[in-house]
Amino acid sequence: MATLGESMVTFLPTRPGRLADVPSFERGIGGAESNVACVLACAGHSARWVGRVGADGFGDHLVAAIAGYGVDTSAVRRDPGRPTGIYFRTAGDRATDAHEVAYYRAGSAASAMTAGNTDLAALRAARVLHLSGITAALSADCLALLRELTAPRPGRPLVSFDVNHRPGLWRDHPEGPRVLLDLARRADLVFVGDDEARDAWGLRGAAAIRAALPEPDVLVVKHGKDGAAVFDRRAPGPAPADGIFVPALRVDVVAAVGAGDAFAAGFLSGTLRGLSVRDRVRHGHLTAAAALTVPGDLARPPARGHADRLAALDDRAWETLRLGPGWTEADARAAEEVRTP
Repeated sequence: MATLGESMVTFLPTRPGRLADVPSFERGIGGAESNVACVLACAGHSARWVGRVGADGFGDHLVAAIAGYGVDTSAVRRDPGRPTGIYFRTAGDRATDAHEVAYYRAGSAASAMTAGNTDLAALRAARVLHLSGITAALSADCLALLRELTAPRPGRPLVSFDVNHRPGLWRDHPEGPRVLLDLARRADLVFVGDDEARDAWGLRGAAAIRAALPEPDVLVVKHGKDGAAVFDRRAPGPAPADGIFVPALRVDVVAAVGAGDAFAAGFLSGTLRGLSVRDRVRHGHLTAAAALTVPGDLARPPARGHADRLAALDDRAWETLRLGPGWTEADARAAEEVRTP
């Protein structure tokens, strides 16, 4: 599989506090699409990340770090005239108001990606091509590139699209929600949060979202900590009006960052393996749980055999399973015994 998008160097605080008060930071990497590629590579899949970084030390670090997860970075391009994007964040929960994030990505190398300077052949050679709405918001050229990649054409790979509505990126472009809806309708597989659909498109409920997005073969509507609903034309039997709902796991959350990317990676892994709808979603939940129980944006997924055993639990065992920090490193048999009191 292949992904396209901006990856940035992230700086995580060494202790809680405001950005103004934190004395030092630890360096990491972050980027929705590269996160997905890293998790899939760790899960044993062939994964390629295509992007553009500056000809600077941060670009060197990003390419090396992503390649260190087993991702093919041979199609990444270096831009001598633009910097690699970076951002800082506090230790608070990025999904709430108890956080600060400072992005330094305007004019970044990734924002200069075009259909002419990107290796389209490397992207189109994959079985699955994963894209996100973040890339579309970076520049007019990036939006044109996504439109090129999502255009119908013979031999097109399965196009996966994570809406990833980031209002801040569209602040000066009020057409953003319409653009994202158009891109989603051109994809084969779409991920969208019910909160995103409400905020961007004024849609409430999985059935309304499906009615607005009838084209994708597979639509995944994420309901946060409650679970996810899937509409899949290929699934046997009549589809429920609100999709096939699979509850999420109980998780002792360390940081609510990177979970959406991890969920997408887990679901895509199940898709590449030809798993059932339920098991694709369960693998998404398990991979998200790995991200939720570490402090950074990127976490290694559970070993495939471990994840398969957990995904195969009966409904009662699944609903009582509780996962906390370190669970992905625990012995698989011990992990299956973790239950709420």
